[in-house]
Amino acid sequence: MQDTSRLRQAGLRVTAARLAILQTVRDGDHLDVDAIHHGVCERVGQVSLQAVYDSLNALHRGGLLRRIEPAGSPTRYETRVGDNHHHLVCRRCGRVTDVDCAVGHAPCLDPVSDAGFLVDEADVIYWGVCPECHAGDPSLTAGDHPSTATAPESVSRDEEPGRTAP
Repeated sequence: MQDTSRLRQAGLRVTAARLAILQTVRDGDHLDVDAIHHGVCERVGQVSLQAVYDSLNALHRGGLLRRIEPAGSPTRYETRVGDNHHHLVCRRCGRVTDVDCAVGHAPCLDPVSDAGFLVDEADVIYWGVCPECHAGDPSLTAGDHPSTATAPESVSRDEEPGRTAP
């Protein structure tokens, strides 16, 4: 289904900025807001950062984007929605990678006690060190929890690792 139809089906207005956001997020890899804003401006010209935030929220509420919020990392967005997948996050560089559901169908993990909740989703984030960062420290093995394997200090909820602020 095309983005125009998906927007209308979600009850959202079709705008050039929303179409550009969907395309930018689809073409990217778990992009943060600054990277999405940059991509949208390249596609359609000047769009305010606030307009991008507002559209991202609307697209998320409409079920067209998934918001990923790993602790200590910037909020990321992706177009892979509705399949209950999870994420791997590198403790060193902040890279985010999709990983399919741990077991079976949604929620794919059952809590020991549901406390009366009707559980329909499990949001799992696996933490570790990505292959590129691991190559820089071959002494690491699966299961290691090095105290130095944390995201860089420069990583905030509004910055992407490895990207300088304008």
